[in-house]
Amino acid sequence: MIDKLIESIKKKQAPVMVGLDPTMKLVPEHIKQKAFAEYGETLKGAAEAIWMYNKGIVDAVAELIPAVKPQIAMYEQFGVEGLIAFHKTVEYCKQKDLVVVGDIKRGDIGSTSDAYAVGHLGQVQ
Repeated sequence: MIDKLIESIKKKQAPVMVGLDPTMKLVPEHIKQKAFAEYGETLKGAAEAIWMYNKGIVDAVAELIPAVKPQIAMYEQFGVEGLIAFHKTVEYCKQKDLVVVGDIKRGDIGSTSDAYAVGHLGQVQ
């Protein structure tokens, strides 16, 4: 993986990666409305919205960057449906020949700690 990352950094002349840390407040209304129209205001609807949001970001940057870094907490807060969105995101990024660095640490900053707490102890709205 490191060799692929180094090769892609050199090819694209971009030693950067894009974080895929979606929260519902960042997802544009038209994406949320489309997902909720299909799946309702459910965890599946929310997960579909973050998947569609991620796909748009990846489509916009895939030719410019070598890697992405999805933050698992942002997906876990939507339960199994969120993990499905995480998986779809990772697979799509691989199809786009991006290196995927999973951000799967615990005890992190406030926003991810909040997302972990919601995912494991509470309910998401």
